[in-house]
Amino acid sequence: MNEVLPDVLARGLVLVFCGTAASEESARVGAYYANPTNAFWPTLHLAGMTPRRLHPMDFRDVLDMKIGLTDLAKDAFGSDRSLRPRDFQRQQLSSKICRFQPQILAFTSKTAWRRWKGLSARVAVSYGWQDDTLGETAFYVLPSPSGAARGYWDLAPWHALGEEYLRRLQVT
Repeated sequence: MNEVLPDVLARGLVLVFCGTAASEESARVGAYYANPTNAFWPTLHLAGMTPRRLHPMDFRDVLDMKIGLTDLAKDAFGSDRSLRPRDFQRQQLSSKICRFQPQILAFTSKTAWRRWKGLSARVAVSYGWQDDTLGETAFYVLPSPSGAARGYWDLAPWHALGEEYLRRLQVT
């Protein structure tokens, strides 16, 4: 199968965001976080990670800010409930992390983190920094920006990540 959305990855990135899979709207228009109810792009700006609010079609511009984008399920799209276990490419994501070595890989939901780690939905996961690392890459879990997850929305972890991103950006 072909990738629904292309990875936006390069060496030297401070931060990479990883979702579970592209939404139906993102797959349709060919851009990350394209559903109008998704808070990803406005939140990046509110948290200080982008100098202006980017639009989904501007997704490649994040490389200029040392930010990357990928998904755990590259060949499938839709809601988390519609995805099958075989859609999640856990080993491929691990290989990408080892190859590109971003300083931080931020999962844009607890579900994405659990799927990558092979954890049951019953396993408790906290937002923020995780104890794991892979090479030099640290892991961070964020509340999902999806409109479908609005009941779990919390801007605080996004702001905390934004502060750390800006601190690391100044050092590089």
